[in-house]
Amino acid sequence: MSDSPETPDQSTPTGSELLELRDVVAGYIAGVDILRGSTMHVSTGEMVGIIGPNGAGKSTLIKAVFGLVPIRSGTIRLAESDITGTPGFELVKLGVGYVPQVRNVFGSLSVEENLRMGAFLRPHEFATRRDQVFDLFGVLAERRTTRAELLSGGQRQVLAMGRALMMEPSLLLLDEPSAGLSPAMQDEVFERITEIRSSGVSILIVEQNAYKALRVCDRGYVLDQGSVAYTGTGTELINDPKVIDLYLGSLARKH
Repeated sequence: MSDSPETPDQSTPTGSELLELRDVVAGYIAGVDILRGSTMHVSTGEMVGIIGPNGAGKSTLIKAVFGLVPIRSGTIRLAESDITGTPGFELVKLGVGYVPQVRNVFGSLSVEENLRMGAFLRPHEFATRRDQVFDLFGVLAERRTTRAELLSGGQRQVLAMGRALMMEPSLLLLDEPSAGLSPAMQDEVFERITEIRSSGVSILIVEQNAYKALRVCDRGYVLDQGSVAYTGTGTELINDPKVIDLYLGSLARKH
């Protein structure tokens, strides 16, 4: 592990990158940069976690990838394509799924109707994709006619992920999927995320619960004040004394 984003075996692109951010500077308000030269990548088949303190720019980073935050300089590439500043609806067509932290399901619609909304660009594929999502997430099949607002918090997160999978993305962006959930529900959601990765989808996950995220991620980046402070495998970051003291705290020490 290294405190430099240029560590060859951890962060330097190797040619199999699905997503690459290079020196990205971005922010919501003119003259105020939240991301300050962030560089990172996600290789095909990887699950990569972004952790860091509140206000570090984690959610801003994932929103910048999905075209929701203006990028002032730097580049974002998806496979061979430059997607810097590409709006979200175009990224969905290119195989990028996004699950926001809040307001990520239609509460008045049933589970199945939510999934149908996820397939709005490919309505003719709805039945096939719905059945694949139901195979992956049995709880959604069991509650297919239930309104989303009646689901538990964990079930709503699973539904949001299922809806994002309806377009068969190659890359899934997850913004704080465990936020507001009980510890048991957090464990369930992370189990479902692992299942998504096992199905062949690459994942970039922003997560406040750093310890849980790093346990399931192949690699991780610690973001601090809009820049990458540390990077390494999930195991390396969990066990690094500096990362523990600065970002993981007593939770990591207990384990």
